[in-house]
Amino acid sequence: MAHILKNKNLEIHIDLPLKNYSLSRFDWTGKITSLIYKGVPISTIERMNEDEEDNFGKGFYNEFGIEMPVGFDEIKEGEWFPKIGVGALKKEGAEYSFSKAYETEPADFKIMIDTNKLFIECVSQIVNGYSYVLKKEIELLENSFVVRYHLRNTGGKIISTNEYCHNFLAIDKELMGSNYILKFPFDIKPELFGATVNPEEKVELGQNEITFKNTPNEQFFFSNLSGSKNVDAHWELINTKSKIGISETGSFKTNKINLWGWKHVVSPELFFDINLKPDQEIEWSRKYNIYEIDN
Repeated sequence: MAHILKNKNLEIHIDLPLKNYSLSRFDWTGKITSLIYKGVPISTIERMNEDEEDNFGKGFYNEFGIEMPVGFDEIKEGEWFPKIGVGALKKEGAEYSFSKAYETEPADFKIMIDTNKLFIECVSQIVNGYSYVLKKEIELLENSFVVRYHLRNTGGKIISTNEYCHNFLAIDKELMGSNYILKFPFDIKPELFGATVNPEEKVELGQNEITFKNTPNEQFFFSNLSGSKNVDAHWELINTKSKIGISETGSFKTNKINLWGWKHVVSPELFFDINLKPDQEIEWSRKYNIYEIDN
């Protein structure tokens, strides 16, 4: 059963580390599966096949090292490498694939529950000289929630990776279309993108916002929306029909922002870089505001 943080405006459902989703991609610490604002769902699931929904992302799942798996290239096939927030994964194949279901050896998790907060600590095994302690705090506020991270390198090797939250969004379960506007605090320059996948050309790129001509039936993806420029870690999604908006603001600058989506979901992703020497630690946070718009 999910743990629920709730007040008069917001309701957050959180799966504890060893409940439901238990694959190798997403961080197990504080899996936020759904967000509801005044009875209106704000988040959704990665794929619409609900029979297998625990095999995919949902809500506000985050991930460490989608393209920078810690220690993967140092080991042979069949040996183990660390996945922050999960545990140890067994190497299979010469190239890392975030979508592969690797064999896992879970880390140790500790949980502490408060009235409007949930604390989860992830203590890793020693894996090929790597180890860490990850602490996550999820705090519910009146019209917002904050996810705070604290990562300490307790091993003997440098931890060099990144972290992002996937943000599976759909306001009031509405499919992507003309009622959505996604805004960024910088000029969007498609010629500087790392990748562009927009096969039906239903995703429209404006000066600093993204909209939809119609509902896309095919997946879309854009990488490095800021052209690798260091910008404020922020986005804002509004739905003009339901008159509800949600924004994410990171406590950091970022030079990597990706966007993925499908007919039923849009996912702006703000990446946070991590480069920790032994005994070093770092903190960062992500704040989500949910609100009603006037027009």
